[in-house]
Amino acid sequence: MPIAPRDAFRSSDSVLVVVPCLNEEEHIEKALSHFMAVPAHTVCKIVVSDGGSTDRTVKIVEECALRDSRVVLLRNNRQIQSSALNRAVEQYGDLARFIIRVDAHADYPTGFCTTLLAAQRMTGADSVVVSMIAKGVTCFQTAAAAAQNSKLGNGGSAHRTLAQEGFVDHGHHALMDISAFRLIGGYDESFSHNEDAELDCRLIAAGFRIYLCAGADITYYPRKSLPSLFNQYRNFGSGRAMTILKHRVKPRLRQLLPVMVGPAVVMSLLWPLAPFFAIPAVLWTTVSLTYGVVLGVRGKSSCACGAGIAAMLMHLGFSFGFISQILRPTAIGNSRSNRSAQRAIS
Repeated sequence: MPIAPRDAFRSSDSVLVVVPCLNEEEHIEKALSHFMAVPAHTVCKIVVSDGGSTDRTVKIVEECALRDSRVVLLRNNRQIQSSALNRAVEQYGDLARFIIRVDAHADYPTGFCTTLLAAQRMTGADSVVVSMIAKGVTCFQTAAAAAQNSKLGNGGSAHRTLAQEGFVDHGHHALMDISAFRLIGGYDESFSHNEDAELDCRLIAAGFRIYLCAGADITYYPRKSLPSLFNQYRNFGSGRAMTILKHRVKPRLRQLLPVMVGPAVVMSLLWPLAPFFAIPAVLWTTVSLTYGVVLGVRGKSSCACGAGIAAMLMHLGFSFGFISQILRPTAIGNSRSNRSAQRAIS
């Protein structure tokens, strides 16, 4: 494994917290308050990288900065998360040994930072990742959360269930060694989505290690509407396709199955010519809706019974995004050129 240089003046437990956000007035103060409560010898700086919020997000961040000088606002003109993290490390990365990436619309367990740091010390991992468990507030969110927490929605992904600790190829980004981050060039800014999985490909290829930490699972709140959930997964599908094309990796079965949903739905439009064209789409619909009802009954939640509908939107969005990206040769070329031209984060 490569040995990345360490800056002698950095504390072994020094952390730079970075919060990429856009219009997060509902959640940003709660997220910041969690890390403001961590002692300064551990969290040395809390950077909110804002992508041009038009709600009260910036005002709330400025109010938090008046209470805690560690909180700073950074303007992220590109508006994407990859750029948000890169700019924060460029400007403040020399202050700490580690970066902790924070989602504004998520809840963090007590002792999150100390748990991650303890896992890093125990394992020597260069990146410590966590599981993300979805939770709903509205009825639709509850349905989406039930889908995202199940194999119907996550395909059995290790970081979408309660974490079973161990070394992995990918997980929800939390703590990362800044030297390793810089050595591989940071996030690829040609990626608006799936930038975390793409970076993990380069981490593994460079010989670094990723550890999935138990006991630090975060609570994530899904999108609140059908169109926003569909668009989110369409972007996920596009980003996943870009990662596969860039690194020439073989997609996993859990990624291929939802990709086939779009073609199945399109093919079903030919049912007037021959009814068998509709069979794949009918089977997918039946399985999804039935699975959703089962999840609702098990969870004793009438709202969760709609998990099948939410999962169908997720599958469709992922499929359309993935296929549209695969069919864009210019996007492939741009991804490769961006990979070679991307400057190192310093």
